[in-house]
Amino acid sequence: MIIVMKDDATQEQISKVEERLIDLGFKTHPITGDVKTVIGAIGDKRLLKTHGISLMPGVEDMIPIMKPYKLAGKELQKTPSVINIGNITIGGDEIIVMAGPCAIESEKQYLETAFIVKEAGAKILRGGAFKPRSSPYAFQGLEEDGLKIMYEARQATGLPIVTEVVDTRDVDLVASYTDIIQIGARNMQNFKLLTECGATKKPILLKRGLCATIEEWLMAAEYIMAEGNKDIILCERGIRTYETATRNTLDISAVAVSKELTHLPVIIDPSHSGGSWKYVSSLSKAGIAAGADGLIIEVHTDPTNAMCDGPQSLTPSDFRRLMNELVRVSEAVDRKLPL
Repeated sequence: MIIVMKDDATQEQISKVEERLIDLGFKTHPITGDVKTVIGAIGDKRLLKTHGISLMPGVEDMIPIMKPYKLAGKELQKTPSVINIGNITIGGDEIIVMAGPCAIESEKQYLETAFIVKEAGAKILRGGAFKPRSSPYAFQGLEEDGLKIMYEARQATGLPIVTEVVDTRDVDLVASYTDIIQIGARNMQNFKLLTECGATKKPILLKRGLCATIEEWLMAAEYIMAEGNKDIILCERGIRTYETATRNTLDISAVAVSKELTHLPVIIDPSHSGGSWKYVSSLSKAGIAAGADGLIIEVHTDPTNAMCDGPQSLTPSDFRRLMNELVRVSEAVDRKLPL
């Protein structure tokens, strides 16, 4: 439910309404606009009528929120959310590129790649320390040693880092090293993990599940937001369809639909979507044209010998070329891609 306060409602009246809602067991989310203040109230809406909230001084109206994702939807917040990570903003006018190898293999490999992607214009470093793989015999990542290497690269380059957490037991550990916590496609509906990550108050990059609907994706975001964490970046990374020509099928329409349904920023992962470096350029451009706020791209200095996802990783020269091309695409849709 949305409690709409009158134009001339005082701060005292607003506070009293919020206090009353909290006493009734509601989670409150006040939003102050240029003209009005509205209070999002998540809980048993029947209590609002039986306890006379609409009759309290300063209250103009009560409007039900129809979507099941109360906090992620636009009914409560119509203006787009902008996520601030240091001096970087995601969801504003600029297109933000996150880049780096799929997995951290060694200190030398990661630091070398980190400086390369920074020089090419990436604003955030990606990399996997914990690698959930389809096969239990595949490389599973360097774990905390990998996090330490990422942190070293962060200190050396000045770029913030994003990495995935796969287990609730590792949330605090990952949060202590990283700037953005990634929740991967396989864990999109791991509700306990979503809740734990939301409690960290770190920005969360939430990838869409392999077979998840857009509504299920937004409901996963709702779990995080229900913990008080509003800094969520949605990531469309391709869904599983009957098509076998690519690793996954990039749902370009998900960018446009999500922008209509939610105020949260949306980025795409062209690397996991196509599964081949050959498609990364085209998918990246399509994502920006569709309205994506950023990209997360895999880059490796030696893809042929990569320990994870080499076929979908760009070489440094291909990444530099793509970044220059993306500047022109961004300008065509009235966005900026700073290099």
